[in-house]
Amino acid sequence: MSEVFDAVDVIITKRDRGELTDPQIDWVIDAYTRGVVADEQMSALAMAILLNGMNPREISRWTGAMIASGERMDFSSLSRPTADKHSTGGVGDKITLPLAPLVAACGVAVPQLSGRGLGHTGGTLDKLEAIPGWRAALTNEQMLAQLDDVGAVICAAGAGLAPADKKLYALRDVTGTVEAIPLIASSIMSKKIAEGTGALVLDVKVGSGAFMKSVDRARELATTMVGLGKDAGVTTVALVTNMQTPLGLTAGNALEVRESLEVLAGGGPADVVELTVVLAREMLAAAGRPDVDPAKALQDGRAMDVWRRMIQAQGGDPDAPLPVARHTHEVLAEGSGVLTQLDALKVGIAAWRLGAGRARKEDPVQAGAGIELHAKPGAMVRAGERLMTLHTDTPERFERALAALEGAAFIAPEGSRPDLLPLVIDRIA
Repeated sequence: MSEVFDAVDVIITKRDRGELTDPQIDWVIDAYTRGVVADEQMSALAMAILLNGMNPREISRWTGAMIASGERMDFSSLSRPTADKHSTGGVGDKITLPLAPLVAACGVAVPQLSGRGLGHTGGTLDKLEAIPGWRAALTNEQMLAQLDDVGAVICAAGAGLAPADKKLYALRDVTGTVEAIPLIASSIMSKKIAEGTGALVLDVKVGSGAFMKSVDRARELATTMVGLGKDAGVTTVALVTNMQTPLGLTAGNALEVRESLEVLAGGGPADVVELTVVLAREMLAAAGRPDVDPAKALQDGRAMDVWRRMIQAQGGDPDAPLPVARHTHEVLAEGSGVLTQLDALKVGIAAWRLGAGRARKEDPVQAGAGIELHAKPGAMVRAGERLMTLHTDTPERFERALAALEGAAFIAPEGSRPDLLPLVIDRIA
């Protein structure tokens, strides 16, 4: 890189609401990845970006510089088109598990590089690691071979993809700059574009259990990411979806795998099935297969066949019993009426406190821990009926989990109706 800048000048430009030039952006990302720009300097720049924003050109260049910090994968040798999905994360969001095999069963390959959970949002890899023998780490060669053979792979992203993002992500976490839309969008899209998928469908969640608490902010993030995808030549579509209340009836690793298997067997909770099918249709259309109906592949068992092969290919036993927590505690309805509210964030934090999630990257998770819901908003409940069952191996955790659930459920008089957003709020293409 020919031009060298002073990190302090770059920080001051953004602090004073100036625009960063393309060479400044290229230099600062490269220099930070190499360790020339110090963490405290990048922290100051991230805060300036959070406070003063970036225009579309700056965000696009920043994303490109993060992609350029590492390798790019190439799936052009595959006999079928590729499509991927990224969710911004929520409570009970196990959609990737049934979705990847479903789309693969319809003739589109799904290279799904996933992450682990941090805080109250569960990670896809943690869920799959509840399956005995299943492993997340694959080489690029193994990943390509599995895509060619099975059509779907869910695995950990290798260290070679957007290493700048890995460094910056850890820094944002500890400096209060996670919420900056330019940084969220470039973090997600640099990894997804470097991954080399031909089409990408984004599931941007909004509500208490999501990153984005307002529909306007979720739309802004979705629009920014769709623009970045298109700039990079990837067919990109975003759905803004509801995360006021948990998805499905489970939050926790093995519990969510069990629910995903119900969906793949043609059953499962209506909201999980609906979102899985809606996202599958979007992925198939974006990959050039708009005429295939994914709902049929769920009903006739083809998606389940791909699931079994996908799990086996990564060392897992699809027939092994899933781990079950040693202790349970039931939460009962205090009154009779209509359940009008079930706060996703409170349920997520309670599941995390039971052992389903981690506070730091290195923490272990309990495969069997989590929460089972027995009613969702709109349901009639009677006093003394079960609202939820808490699961953990360490019963001393129940007290803190119950404290997190204080006020999570609201029961209104009979005849009341929950004021809920639709499952799919908006589509941005």
